[in-house]
Amino acid sequence: MRILVVGAGAIGGYFGAHLAAAGQDVTFLVRPKRAAQLAGGLFVRSPRGDVEIAAPKVLTEVAAREPFDLMLLSCKAFDLSGAMNSFASAMGPDSLVLPLLNGLAHIDQLGSRFGRGAILGGQCQISTTLDPQGRVIHLNETHTLGFGELDGGRTARIEAVLATFAAAKFDAALSLDIVQDMWEKWIFITTLAGITCLMRACLGDIEIAQGQGIALALMDECAAIAGQNGHPPRPGIQQRIRAMLTIPGSTLTASMLRDVESRKKTEHEHVLGDFLARARGAGAPVLEICLAHLRAYEARRLREGGAGKATA
Repeated sequence: MRILVVGAGAIGGYFGAHLAAAGQDVTFLVRPKRAAQLAGGLFVRSPRGDVEIAAPKVLTEVAAREPFDLMLLSCKAFDLSGAMNSFASAMGPDSLVLPLLNGLAHIDQLGSRFGRGAILGGQCQISTTLDPQGRVIHLNETHTLGFGELDGGRTARIEAVLATFAAAKFDAALSLDIVQDMWEKWIFITTLAGITCLMRACLGDIEIAQGQGIALALMDECAAIAGQNGHPPRPGIQQRIRAMLTIPGSTLTASMLRDVESRKKTEHEHVLGDFLARARGAGAPVLEICLAHLRAYEARRLREGGAGKATA
């Protein structure tokens, strides 16, 4: 299976490196700046084991050529339109797109561009970042990549994807209810991003500040919205999220907070904004406050010139 990893950032770089290390045919489609970094190799530093790909296959654009079998899409949600343009010529009649973006709006966007039949559902559970040298830094021990057919079927093509991922040293999880899984991750990501950005703190510090009740209220609002859309979180998942939000001393934060602290553009509209837009009549006051906070941050970031220009 020929795999095109669209974006070799913290997520695409991690899973793509593991697939390449397992002997899979992996090519990274990246911007010129990232291509220059990867010329010296792709490096992953992880408590689950380091990976080094000395000479990763890299493209900065896709020319008309033999199509790739699988597009592993790991861009930011606000870059989706450009990403679709970048790999469109690599799509063949049997090519598949496996997106690892947060939320759900991208499924419709990808389906409109390439046909819904070409799109798989996907979500990952991992915390990663890039260091100044462009190395992928894995921040915890969780590294699960979940995927499945949007209709829940167990098809020959999804079995082929599973077989391709099976040799890699991450946890590949074939799901027969991937849309439900994506909703449940969206609940967690919205809650984690909303509360850690609002408080500008990790979960453990929020607990010290006696702010856990606010975090749990935000989660309950998100769970209610998911239920209004036909995807209430399963009891076990809801209990797990509550437990993660209330671990004493937890250093967990959302990657969105790291973006805020670096004065970068965030995915707040694609994560919190789209979630709130799906509320059907019921109020979600904590979510509204979190979203307003991030919108105000973005307004200030733009007014003061973007990343690196504003003061904290």
